[in-house]
Amino acid sequence: MNQQYKPWIPAEQAAELLGIKRATLYAYVSRGWVASRPAGLGREREYRRADLEDVRGRGRSRQRGDRALRWGEPVLETSITDMTPAGPVYRGVPAASLAEDGVSFERCAELLWTGVLPEAGVSWVDALGDAPDFGEIARWLPTGASPASVASLLVAAEGGRDAGRFEIAPEALLPRARRLIRLLAAGLALPGSPARAEQAWREESTAEAALCALGGPQSGSASLNAGLVLLADHELNASTFAARVVASTHADVYACVQGGLAALSGPLHGAVTDRVEAALAEAGAALHAERLVHERARRGERVPGFGHPFYPDGDPRAKQLFEAAFGLGPASPELQTLDALVGAMERARRPLPNVDLGLVALRAALGLPVGSAAGIFCVGRCAGWVAHVLEQQASGQLLRPRARYKGA
Repeated sequence: MNQQYKPWIPAEQAAELLGIKRATLYAYVSRGWVASRPAGLGREREYRRADLEDVRGRGRSRQRGDRALRWGEPVLETSITDMTPAGPVYRGVPAASLAEDGVSFERCAELLWTGVLPEAGVSWVDALGDAPDFGEIARWLPTGASPASVASLLVAAEGGRDAGRFEIAPEALLPRARRLIRLLAAGLALPGSPARAEQAWREESTAEAALCALGGPQSGSASLNAGLVLLADHELNASTFAARVVASTHADVYACVQGGLAALSGPLHGAVTDRVEAALAEAGAALHAERLVHERARRGERVPGFGHPFYPDGDPRAKQLFEAAFGLGPASPELQTLDALVGAMERARRPLPNVDLGLVALRAALGLPVGSAAGIFCVGRCAGWVAHVLEQQASGQLLRPRARYKGA
């Protein structure tokens, strides 16, 4: 290797490499195109050369007409969510503000879907109709079925019984979307307790339904509601883009949500919370957190739940979720271990917590079952999927990118 080559370089050199200003470099970092890390003890940072060279290559490719789908590269226009360093902004309203102000998840969903934040008091419960036969659905599920498997079966069952599912006009789609979200929330009780799912169906809010389904305390509904609001949308993440691709064919809402669920089930997306919980179990007591961080570093492995390409200075959603978790009362042993893990990562100058770790912290603080964080993520994100489905269908555009053939 050339001895002058350094994998991480300072800001001035990075900007010079790309022929851009420092402000543009910082924008590239916020979009997740270039990784950065602290340089020394001050506020200066250094930047990964491989990412810089990749960005420079993209510029040359665009000059040749290349419009490849790359992480962080804008591929379509949206009026739903603006990605900012302070977190997502829903239709001009910061998600952080909605969560802090106690805006209900139902109102947040309606804002995403229509662009208008309804007055307080929005309730879906009277329009939900009769509950599905949760007992019959549960018979199809093996013991210990994952939240992704449960959600997929619930959506398939609901779509199969809906003769009018192919109506995609907003006035026909939105009542189905509200019922689907309640279905996913109540279905968190399956396969263990169909009776609890039926009770959850009748709860006033989505947060209360999810807590009822999971056997959690209703006193935590405000905290879980805030979590659902923060999870509702995150622009074109993998599951949302998958839902939009399906929506671009003018498929019905059940098919679109199934597309989102399929992508969410992957270990690099919605199932990250399961990996966080596995690391939590590996650490055990809080006093072992430091050892876990060092052992992962020795093996060249990442600690799940830390770092997010969009937020090099920390995921603001994680901070709010941690605050909500610790605001619920004395820290449980799990929460103490998570807190110790965050401290160990900070001392090792490793990436900061992301939303997945924050969600596991909230799950632990509420005393909910291990594994349920992934299901909660699904309930919250479904609101965003529906918003993008509506926007994509209204555009009339079929998403059909091209590939560059590299064969013989």
